Amino acid sequence: MKIVSIVGKKNTGKTSLTVKVIKELTKRGYNVASIKHSHHSIEMDKENTDTWKHKQAGANLVVGVGSTTFFNARKEMDLNRILYLIKHFDEYDFVVIEGYKSYNYPKIITSPNVRDEYTIAEVDSFTIDDDGVSELADLIEKRGHDIVDTLFANNCGFNNGEVIAGEIRNGNLTVEDLDDVWSYLSIDGKVVGLNRFVSDYLKQSVIGVINTLNLREYDVEDIGKIEIVIPNERTGQNQKEAECSISINDKSLEINDFTEKIVSNSVKAMVGSIKTEDNVKTIDIEITDIENELSDAGITLKTNGHDVEINDFTQGILKETLYAIITTLKVDSEIRKITIRVKSDA
Repeated sequence: MKIVSIVGKKNTGKTSLTVKVIKELTKRGYNVASIKHSHHSIEMDKENTDTWKHKQAGANLVVGVGSTTFFNARKEMDLNRILYLIKHFDEYDFVVIEGYKSYNYPKIITSPNVRDEYTIAEVDSFTIDDDGVSELADLIEKRGHDIVDTLFANNCGFNNGEVIAGEIRNGNLTVEDLDDVWSYLSIDGKVVGLNRFVSDYLKQSVIGVINTLNLREYDVEDIGKIEIVIPNERTGQNQKEAECSISINDKSLEINDFTEKIVSNSVKAMVGSIKTEDNVKTIDIEITDIENELSDAGITLKTNGHDVEINDFTQGILKETLYAIITTLKVDSEIRKITIRVKSDA
């Protein structure tokens, strides 16, 4: 998804330029979303309609569904929150924003007095012709980018979203140069950046769990887009550090501190959900005979040195999830056996 904003002072043709840009991008076959920002109240519903009455009665969010669907929220949302929610609706190629001149996205300006470091072009909206709009769309294709905090390009020597966005705006980097990010995360309405490893790790782990479910009961034939909402009252920020060791085919796998923390926290969370015993200090998991079907592999679980009985469903979740985690790491040999030990003082 590439984002661009069109900003300028009042009566400088922002809306007419926005419309022209949307038409040109749509003509090129792109799926386009748009956002309009105003300092004035924008009413999406007419007085005395049913949905208007819902809002007057006190509903903080009103959804109207007919030949179209609209959402009318009582409060103003942060732009990044809106952009994140747009990702849930469809696979949009571009988001064209009219307004929001204080945000850090590529800007096309319609008046010189709003120019800043994020400006990629200045346009006279009243005189621009079709060729000019086409050139502008070319520029948007090259300089637009996704939500700033989701940008990673470690292969190019960058891992800071703001720096990467600046390189794209200046034409020194393209979106195609960025790391592939497979998962997006928002916590309490704030977008959290995930690099390639973490995004792939989350994707593989979630798919691993989902593969244990009978999805056909829910009319799901193929896994396409996955959306998860977790209402969590506990922040989990005060977890104790844990040591983690991994062996593949009885050979110790070297992992860095970052990976160790991710794997140990994941294992502790999974075992914690089983409710084995209080004050778990050691967790030992071994998956054996991994050959053709993972479902046929054996698995044992111990906490504090004691065997833990787990049913077939839980075995399936642990095997699928842990195997998915391991496949995100650089393992050269064929995986036949996985041994994981997590040791914590908690």
